[in-house]
Amino acid sequence: MKTNVYFFIAALCLIFYACNSDKKEEPQTKLYEPIEETITIDPVERGAYLVNTNGCHDCHSPKKMTEKGMELDTDRLLSGHPSDEKLPEYDTKTAQGYILFSMGLTSATGPWGTSFAANLTPDATGIGAWTEAQFLNAIKKGLYKGLEDSRPLLPPMPWEHYANFTDDDLKAIFAYLKSMKPVENIVPSAIIAEAPPQ
Repeated sequence: MKTNVYFFIAALCLIFYACNSDKKEEPQTKLYEPIEETITIDPVERGAYLVNTNGCHDCHSPKKMTEKGMELDTDRLLSGHPSDEKLPEYDTKTAQGYILFSMGLTSATGPWGTSFAANLTPDATGIGAWTEAQFLNAIKKGLYKGLEDSRPLLPPMPWEHYANFTDDDLKAIFAYLKSMKPVENIVPSAIIAEAPPQ
């Protein structure tokens, strides 16, 4: 009798298996499904983030002295070395081996001569007439105003660092700079040091 019961159960199992053998296995549920969606970032917001976290204000924004110490002059952000700021005289003999910065850090004097931080606002005295391609050329190749036949950018501009940004990041920076308040400020021309006699 017991043999018949075992035989009957085995037969039922074979029938169930045969009926279900054509079914495809259900995929197992994954604990993590990668999300495939494109996140759109506003280029101006991205540019603002990059400008404000990569030291652009250190040289390109004039400063003012307050009770808290030196602070950015928010009326002249990224407008470069002030055209009305005269540099004090210094002795080139005692300054050898040093780089001298103006109080606002918008000019630097060293073996190359004296360089002045550029006006990066969209005013005509700044980058108002610049194209995006010109801006990328200036940063990627270290060329003054991004023009092919121009002089190299002078120290302390760390263009070699910024050249590592992606083109999209540089375009975002340019979009942000173009969105800023224009500030009229004609930055003085660089004073290129004469090459020492050989």
